Amino acid sequence: MRQELYDLAVLGCGPAGLSAAVNATIRNKKVVVVGAEVCSPPLHKAQKINNYLGMPDVSGGELLDRFVQHARQIDIEILNSKATSISELNGLFSILLGDEIITTRSIVIATGIPYRATLPREDYFLGRGLGYCATCDGPIYRGKDVIIVAHSSEAEDEANFMAEICRRVYYLPLYKNPGKLHHAVQMVDSRPKDIMGDEFVVGLELKDGSILNAEGVFVLGGETAPDRLIPGLEIKDNHIVVNRQQETNLPGVYAAGDCTGPPYQVAKSVGEGQVAGLNASRYASRQSG
Repeated sequence: MRQELYDLAVLGCGPAGLSAAVNATIRNKKVVVVGAEVCSPPLHKAQKINNYLGMPDVSGGELLDRFVQHARQIDIEILNSKATSISELNGLFSILLGDEIITTRSIVIATGIPYRATLPREDYFLGRGLGYCATCDGPIYRGKDVIIVAHSSEAEDEANFMAEICRRVYYLPLYKNPGKLHHAVQMVDSRPKDIMGDEFVVGLELKDGSILNAEGVFVLGGETAPDRLIPGLEIKDNHIVVNRQQETNLPGVYAAGDCTGPPYQVAKSVGEGQVAGLNASRYASRQSG
C-alpha cells in the first residue's frame, strides 16, 4: 500500500482524465492518474480530427501525445494499471490496483465508454465462475481449468500468471497479433458464443461449434463497469449520471468524458474533464481543511 494520500485519483488517461489531472495539478493538488499503457485507444487510432478547435487535420495519436506530454511536463504521476475495486471509509477512498492500494480524497472517473456484457448471461454468472480480474481471483482456480476471453493485450500478463497456477489456461484473443504469452497458455482460434452451466460456469461454447470445459471464465481487457467498480454509483442507459459540476450521486466522486454519455468527442471530454478536475479540487480542499 502506498503511503501517499492523494487529493485526486483520476481513472483513465484519455482527454477527459488528463484534462482533469492538469487542472487539479495547477491548483496545487496531489494527483495520480491510473490508465492503460496506451491511453484512449479509439483516439490513438483516429487518422484525422477536424473538429478540435485550433488544431485542424491533427491525427488522434498526435493529439493524444500532446495531452500526455502536457501532463508529464508538470510532473503528473501516471500509473499504467487498472482499478479493480474502490471502497470508501471515513471520507477517504481506497483504490485497488492489482496487488497495490492507493488512497485519495476524491476521484474522477474518465474510463471511456462503459463496458457492455459481450456474452449471454454474463451478469448472471458474475461471481459464479465468471470474473473480470484473473490476478484477483487466481487462487480460487489453482490446479483447475480456466478460459480467458481477451479484449486487448492487457490480458496477456494475467493469462501468464494464471498459467503458473492453473492446470490449463485457454486464451481467446478478440484482438489482432497476440504475443508475449506463456508457453503453457493454449491459444484458441475461435470466438465465444455462450457460457455453459446452470448455477455455476462449467465451460464455454464457441461459435465454431466446439466446447471448452472449465471451472472459470475471465473476460479481460475491457473496462470494468463503473457501478461494479464503485457500488451504488448511479447509472442510466449504461452511462454515469452527472450534473453540470460533473458530480455523481456519490460525494467526492466525479465523472467526465465518454463514460457520461454522447457526444463522444474530444472537445466535450476535455471540457468535462476541466470541470471535474476543478470541482474535485475544491472537494479535496474542504476534506483536508
